Amino acid sequence: MRQETKNWLDMVDYDLTTARQMFKTGRYVYVIFMCHLAIEKAFKTIVCEETNKVPPKTHDLIHLINLGKIKLRANLLDFVGIINNAGIVMRYPEDLAKIISSYPKGVTKKYLDKTLEVIKCIKEDLRLKG
Repeated sequence: MRQETKNWLDMVDYDLTTARQMFKTGRYVYVIFMCHLAIEKAFKTIVCEETNKVPPKTHDLIHLINLGKIKLRANLLDFVGIINNAGIVMRYPEDLAKIISSYPKGVTKKYLDKTLEVIKCIKEDLRLKG
């Protein structure tokens, strides 16, 4: 595994820890943001290994899936599409109160759990086993 890939993986773990801490403190909007960021960086680990290049500076998870030729189960792929759209809203909010009300504790917990599933799947990719 390339050192750059390991650095991306370390950042994934760091971002997941941050998401968990934000969940404990009730900062649910930031949980969603950190989940998106962790998935983005996880996908960039695969892109890095697949292309032997620095991953592009993009937040588009679907683009990264395509670049890395990432295979996910249908339910996880559906979730990635959902959190990809949420990531746009988090980065460019038009109404903070609306965003906060859209992500109560229960919804946020589901996002966090699904994010952990995606990350687990990525970490099991054979391209990271070198």
